[in-house]
Amino acid sequence: MQSAATSADAASSAPPVTPVEHTGQQHAVGLYLKVWGLLFVLSTLSYLVDYANLQGMLRWGLILALMVAKAGLIVAVFMHMRWERLALVYAILIPPLALLVLMALMAAEADFTFVTRLAHFR
Repeated sequence: MQSAATSADAASSAPPVTPVEHTGQQHAVGLYLKVWGLLFVLSTLSYLVDYANLQGMLRWGLILALMVAKAGLIVAVFMHMRWERLALVYAILIPPLALLVLMALMAAEADFTFVTRLAHFR
């Protein structure tokens, strides 16, 4: 009976158990501020492309490159894809890339068909 009393005393002298809090992945606020600043700079550069009156493929190439850079930053940091498993990153990024490849193939075929019809029906 004495051993039961000592185990009860030991249990009552133990520190109280606190509920386990979820300690998820915490990122520094500075990281988000740096990314926000970089997005601001990229947006400013995109605006300056239009302000400089660039024309043709150079204009569209710069605008698209800046757009892809901004989208990549947003997906990597704000959507936390930078810290995900590689399989999840592939599952999310491969389908849109495959669609872009298929769209490019369709555009090339459409161009070929258009040129063929112009040559044949003139």
